[in-house]
Amino acid sequence: MSRPGAGAILGFGIVAGFAAMALFGPFLAPHGESEIVGDVWEPASTAHPLGTDHLGRDMLSRLLFGASRSIGVALAATLLSFAVGTTLGYVAAVVGGRLDSWLCRVVDALMAIPTLIFALVVLAVLPPELYVLVLVIALLDSTRVFRLARAVAMDVVVMDFVEVARLRGEGLGWIMFREVLPNTLPPLMAEFGLRFCFAFLFLSSLSFLGLGIQPPLADWGGMVRDNANAIAFGLAVPLVPAAAIALLTVGVNLVVDWQLERALRTRRG
Repeated sequence: MSRPGAGAILGFGIVAGFAAMALFGPFLAPHGESEIVGDVWEPASTAHPLGTDHLGRDMLSRLLFGASRSIGVALAATLLSFAVGTTLGYVAAVVGGRLDSWLCRVVDALMAIPTLIFALVVLAVLPPELYVLVLVIALLDSTRVFRLARAVAMDVVVMDFVEVARLRGEGLGWIMFREVLPNTLPPLMAEFGLRFCFAFLFLSSLSFLGLGIQPPLADWGGMVRDNANAIAFGLAVPLVPAAAIALLTVGVNLVVDWQLERALRTRRG
């Protein structure tokens, strides 16, 4: 097993730090996420280490509250997309035939629709609740997961040990989760990190456009939008949540790169 290099260790550290922020941030926040504690766009001070936003709310508190919400929604959407996409991809590969063809055509139709346009249309009709965001992002992401899961499963279902399981009379569930899944985990684990980044950035984009997490709830994309005008006054207020978004994305990608490298070395070995 390859030991993680400096980049992977840095990535793990970044991810662990943001995970701790998401879990404990609301308990560590010095103020409420909607509490007005000062004037508009106050500079950083002892009372407000990151200053205040366009309404006089503490930026540090909103950043901590926003971490749990932004990361939580993206993680929930990614988990749901993998549950749906991986299961359907395995079913298509194991069963084959008309079911495989039908599932592929449905996925092709969904992937033909631009993701942002699809999300904007759906979210303009449905209420902007957190569960709606999770379902929309998961639906869009599950098509990519389906493609990968089906592709890697197709290489496994033709192997001898799967044929032996079929001859033993094992059912679909056994073949999918006891034969196929353990032999396709490395690429799926790497894809999970990439899909989480997509969901996280996509959620931030929707919030920036006003169709994501709605105020007064704090989330990082909405914080960038709310304070964008501060740049015209020479203030770096919106750069704080933007930097948090970028840093988490970089950290996850460093971990994914190491995971892909380890999977490649294992296959060569």
